[in-house]
Amino acid sequence: MDSELNITYITLGGHVEMDKYRYLYFLMMFTVYFLIICSNSTIVYLIWIHQILHEPMYIFIAALLLNSLLISTAIYPKLLIDFLSEKQLISYSACLFQCFLYYSLNSSEFLLLAAMSYDRYVSICKPLQYQTIMKKTTVRIFLALAWFVPACQVALPVSLSANTKLCNFTLKGIFCNNSIYKLHCVSSRALTVYSVIVFFNVSILPVLFIIFTYTKIFIVTYQSRREVRMKAAQTCLPHLLVLISFSFLFTYDVVIVKLELELPKTIHFIMTLQVILYHPLFNPIIYGLKMKEIYNHIRRLFCQRKLHQHIKK
Repeated sequence: MDSELNITYITLGGHVEMDKYRYLYFLMMFTVYFLIICSNSTIVYLIWIHQILHEPMYIFIAALLLNSLLISTAIYPKLLIDFLSEKQLISYSACLFQCFLYYSLNSSEFLLLAAMSYDRYVSICKPLQYQTIMKKTTVRIFLALAWFVPACQVALPVSLSANTKLCNFTLKGIFCNNSIYKLHCVSSRALTVYSVIVFFNVSILPVLFIIFTYTKIFIVTYQSRREVRMKAAQTCLPHLLVLISFSFLFTYDVVIVKLELELPKTIHFIMTLQVILYHPLFNPIIYGLKMKEIYNHIRRLFCQRKLHQHIKK
């Protein structure tokens, strides 16, 4: 606690062997963050500049990749600063803000995946009504809700925690997540119940909706020609892979928080790193390689660069 400025500081106590490996940690995470920025930004840029990709499916993909960039930017810059600092400190207000960004943006991912599954459902199961249903206005509403609804729901418990008395000032993690509530002197049962309701609204319900839409898609395609099944697989498989990956990591994050007192510090550190490493890199790889239109534009982009370099020589 800084009594002069009246600022409460939290120590991020989840780091391991910082004196020995700080530069290795920094180099590794800086490389990953650079790859996340480059890979996600490249696909977002391609979707933005090519008119042929201005369809709901690709707009949702761009929104999903942009969301990955925002999540990474909420975590990585602070993490990189901590690796080079003697003490890993963060003000309580900044910690709450990071926690808010992390969970609201992660929740937005589920809603964006749900919007993508609905787009595929309409495209495959109601092709004649697709242009009428998936208008630009509809897409904008889905995007606005995907970011606005989780932000509103996550903001309430975070704002209520702002004036809560703390009895512990060491967070057993490397960034601010749900562990922050364990710093409180008294745990609030109402806050716990509300958190479960929010979790159900922004993760369980979207997943159930996705399962429902893909079940309908599977039934329709199973009864259709082989060409229809192949086309459905090309567009739906990447979305399912991303959903499975993200659901696993989101559950993984919840489990880490619950088990943090039972795990050795090194194992907890490694598990926490995995939560923020894989998914932001997995998304652009899946959509870049599995979505034919995006893959073709990526290939043309790099072929043009090689051609320009060859001409300059």
